[in-house]
Amino acid sequence: MFTEKQKPLLLAHIGDLHLTDAKQQNYKDFLSITAQIAVEIGSQLDFVLLPGDNADNGLAEQYRLITPALKMLDVPVYILTGDHDMEQGSLDNFYNTLKPERLPFKKTIKGVHCIFLDVCGPGTGGPDFRFGAEQLQTLENYLRECGDDTCAVFMHTYPDDLKDANERQKLLDLLRKYQVALVTMGHTHYNEVANNHHTVYTATRSTGQIEEGPVGYSIISIDNGVVSWRFRALEDPFPFVMITSPVDYRLYRLNNALQGDRTEIRATVLGADAVKQVACFTGDGQTYTMSFDPERNDWYTTIPFKNEATMRVSVEAVNVKGRPGRHSIEIATPLFKPLTNGKDGSDELSIGAWVENGILGTQLGPNRNAKPPQKKKD
Repeated sequence: MFTEKQKPLLLAHIGDLHLTDAKQQNYKDFLSITAQIAVEIGSQLDFVLLPGDNADNGLAEQYRLITPALKMLDVPVYILTGDHDMEQGSLDNFYNTLKPERLPFKKTIKGVHCIFLDVCGPGTGGPDFRFGAEQLQTLENYLRECGDDTCAVFMHTYPDDLKDANERQKLLDLLRKYQVALVTMGHTHYNEVANNHHTVYTATRSTGQIEEGPVGYSIISIDNGVVSWRFRALEDPFPFVMITSPVDYRLYRLNNALQGDRTEIRATVLGADAVKQVACFTGDGQTYTMSFDPERNDWYTTIPFKNEATMRVSVEAVNVKGRPGRHSIEIATPLFKPLTNGKDGSDELSIGAWVENGILGTQLGPNRNAKPPQKKKD
């Protein structure tokens, strides 16, 4: 029998909304995303995350647009602040209109200590990202409470974007000291994963002001310390498959090291329709039937390792309507040796493109490689 700690945490991350008015495409997309989550996968999720920049100008009427969408969801929704939420000089409209739980706060879900932070309210607006001494102390207290359990942090931007160098270093020290598994962010406007092999940093393409790729949302899993991340385009069909364990080499953390000559493959299949069959395929052409685990609500099988540092594995699920869904990763085998090169807590540690998982590697967004403004036609 599995304890709650041994079951995978699953969340949906909807990128920065940047809502202005109900006529805009990003609002229609937001409604479509929440409707899809509610109908197809809501019962399988632990929560939904909005990572900040919810209202493009921080106006009360813009926040009011969010409420109808959230009413569709039965799953908890946790909302962060972004620099656009501070555009009116405070977070009063954010708190008074949305009435979210006041940041910072912590939730323990499936044994994972999830810590939600505000890097915008302590600043003066715009990119003046700060923690403040009180919140830093609160964060340290939260992390200390984690003990040996897995920790995840949710904030609007990379630690490297904090304006105060002392706060920046203190945060990085805390993340390393307490072996925080995941930091999930907004702000970038594009899909990205960075990794120092202690902490995995993930960002999801914005819902508004997209400059690359289709609209959608990411699914994130933490399965006994293994972080998995995959982007789902809104237009993609179901079922949606995610391999939650073992770890892909791009998401490898030092405490994910595998031993022995075999490993268990675990995969979650998301979608409203019942699943007919699931199979695992290895790069050498072998096929393994997967069995359903009703306690964890996922599928599993055991496969042998190849004598290589990484090993390609795919899981394909077919639902009762005959529709397939597939996910592929490159397992970090016991022979894998990670290399790290780049500035900690920044996108210098980006893994680059991972097209199969929805990462284009272009970094197209206003905070990095923004497209030049289009000239108005005469």
